[in-house]
Amino acid sequence: MRPGARPGHTVGGIEPIGLNWGATAEERAQPFPCDAYLPDADDACYRAITVDAPAPVVFRRLCQLQLAPYSYDWIDNWGRRSPQELVPGADKLETGQQVLSIFRLVEFETDRHVTLVLVRARRVLGDVVISYVVVPIDANRCRLVVKLLVNHPGPAALRPLVRWVGPLGDLVMMRRQLLNFKGLAERDAAAPSDDAKF
Repeated sequence: MRPGARPGHTVGGIEPIGLNWGATAEERAQPFPCDAYLPDADDACYRAITVDAPAPVVFRRLCQLQLAPYSYDWIDNWGRRSPQELVPGADKLETGQQVLSIFRLVEFETDRHVTLVLVRARRVLGDVVISYVVVPIDANRCRLVVKLLVNHPGPAALRPLVRWVGPLGDLVMMRRQLLNFKGLAERDAAAPSDDAKF
């Protein structure tokens, strides 16, 4: 990890719940593309999961973030179900594209990562940068590792509270998102080659 982002800060001597879910110490120590976009972040949150699918299949699922959040749709997608099938053209990524209505795609590497910067709702959510990184384990499995950097919003007096509540809320939503991506990518990988259109 590059200097500036602090993955293990404490509030009152205690590390807040929600800074890490599933990421190993080795994974957290690696540099991420998002580090370059918010080097003075208040916090770094990590989420990771093993997916029994090849890296290109998982990356193709990540491209669907242009269309929907894949978390709890009744909360963050106005009750509309995130597409369960791959949408043609969603994998045609270009920097500057809008993602999830409030993020912009600032960097990507096919089959490797997408990096997003928050461009709307910053007064509420703060400065946020996220990298979704696909790390192959072998030809048929990979790790999906996410690093989220944030500068929390609001007055200094409220920041200790925000630094507890923010990571925990994100953990709830992103855990569901990664579990959904895992299930869909593994389904894609198991499908006959003619049907797995990634």
